[in-house]
Amino acid sequence: MIIQEAINSARKIVIKIGSNTLAKEDGTINFPFMQDFARQCYDLMKLGKQIVLVSSGAQVAGVSTLDRWARKKDIHYRQALCAIGQVELMDKWRSAFGEFGVHIGQLLLTKDDFEDDHRTLNMRNTLFTLVDEGVVPIINENDSVSFDEIRIGDNDNLSALTAVLWNADLLILFSDIDGVFTDNPKSNPDAKLIETVTNISELRTQIIIGETNSFGTGGMETKIEAAEKTADYGIPMVLANGSKENALEGLASGKLKGTCFCGC
Repeated sequence: MIIQEAINSARKIVIKIGSNTLAKEDGTINFPFMQDFARQCYDLMKLGKQIVLVSSGAQVAGVSTLDRWARKKDIHYRQALCAIGQVELMDKWRSAFGEFGVHIGQLLLTKDDFEDDHRTLNMRNTLFTLVDEGVVPIINENDSVSFDEIRIGDNDNLSALTAVLWNADLLILFSDIDGVFTDNPKSNPDAKLIETVTNISELRTQIIIGETNSFGTGGMETKIEAAEKTADYGIPMVLANGSKENALEGLASGKLKGTCFCGC
């Protein structure tokens, strides 16, 4: 009920889609998912919500396009895959939202952009202009040019920085997990879902934080870091499983559970 109330009361919502949510089991991009997700965003927009999307998946889309590089681990190939995949990813999002007459805009960012006052102002103005005109901004890290010193490193933290920059009312992280559990539910059937978090420092002492998996660059640690960033500005954050059918609708209707970081 808390998540449902958070969505219903929010006007400006940042939604992050993880690579594991966007990818099929074979590692290629899941376009039917994107189409359905665009529909759910459109339904919220018709209710007066403004949506900013932080989308992972450039490398996944690159593998879908150029499979012969799929197993190459060299950093130059990974960055090249992102350069190829970013075009494909945006084309898929353009097609998905285009079915509902909604335009998208692309922003590729690095940590430097958030640390330079002039760039930050330009980013903020661009975001406000796009959403005020009914356009959905789609943000990703600029992986093709990023290196360790200027990398944010994961889209959980990127989405939190975006939520703060835009003065969002709510951040939703869609991942391949149902929320925060007391332990890894895949290995411990007795793990319990924590539906509400009001003290992040206390939470850290209550749970076991695992590793990242599959196509993603984040894990539970980066999600908690994102919650800490938004909590500092009074922005609630929801963590839920984006692969569930009609996940966004489910959260908005109270039918889908997740973890809400609120009042932290």
